[in-house]
Amino acid sequence: EVDLRDNRYNAVYHLVSAADGAREFYQLDNNTARSESAEEACELDKKTQKCWLGHPHMYVIDNSTDFETKLQRLVNLIAKLVGLPTNLSRRSAKYLLRQQPNPALFPPGIDYHVFEVEKVYIVVQDPAQTGSYRFIRKRTMVKDGRKKGSVYQLTEVQLTDKGEEVEQKRIITAREYSAAFKSRDLSRHIVRQERISFIYEAQSFTVHVYKNPSPGLCILHAQVESSHGESPGVKLPDFLHIERKLGPEDELVYGSYALSVIDRNVSKD
Repeated sequence: EVDLRDNRYNAVYHLVSAADGAREFYQLDNNTARSESAEEACELDKKTQKCWLGHPHMYVIDNSTDFETKLQRLVNLIAKLVGLPTNLSRRSAKYLLRQQPNPALFPPGIDYHVFEVEKVYIVVQDPAQTGSYRFIRKRTMVKDGRKKGSVYQLTEVQLTDKGEEVEQKRIITAREYSAAFKSRDLSRHIVRQERISFIYEAQSFTVHVYKNPSPGLCILHAQVESSHGESPGVKLPDFLHIERKLGPEDELVYGSYALSVIDRNVSKD
C-alpha cells in the first residue's frame, strides 16, 4: 500500500468533481464519460480522496472558483513543487495546538493515517549558498502498531535574489538516504515526529507531533493556496484544540529548522 501510494508519485493533485460544489455544471447529456448521478459522483469522489489520504504531498482542489481558475490553481501548485516561478506564495498554513490529538477520538467519517517521521539536515558544501539548506526525510506508515513501509525524500531549499525560498523535492531510495545521512549536520538534532494526516472539508491536514526535540509540541499544517499578499482561507477542524495561527515570525521559534539547532543560536526553517 505504502509503495504504491507514496513511492510511485512525487505528488497527488485531486480535482474535486463538479458534482460537489458546482452541481449546475455536472450534467450527463454533454459528457459521455459520466454515468453516475450527482450524488453517486460525490460519493465516488470522496472514496478516491480516501485512497490517496496519507500521501506526503496530497492536494485537494475544490470548486470554489470557476474551471479556468481551478486549472490555474493546479498549475501553480505543480510549479511550486518543482521549483518553477509561480504567484503561489505558500502551500500550507500552520496552527499551534494546545494539546496532542487522539485520532481514535476523531468524529465518525474522518479517516486518518499515522506516520513516524525522521528528518535529517545535511551539511551544505558550497559556502556561496547563503541561506540555502538541504534535508532528507524518512516517513514510515504505522497501522495497528505495526510499521507498514517507508518512503524517503530529499528536499533542497534555495534563496532567490528576492529573498524567497524555492523548494525542490524528490523521492530517493533507502540506499541514497543512508549515504546522505553520513553527511548530516552534527550541529542539529535529528528531528523525529509523529504525523497524523486526514481530510476535512475537502482540505488536507497533517498534525506534526514532535518527539525530539521539543517533545509534545503539536503543530497543525493545513493545505492552502495563497497568492502573494493574500491571506489563505482555511476551514479548521472543530475537533482539534487550536491555540492560534502561526505567522512567518513564529518560524524562529516553531520552525523545524530552528528547533533542530542544538544550541538554538541559529534560527531558520
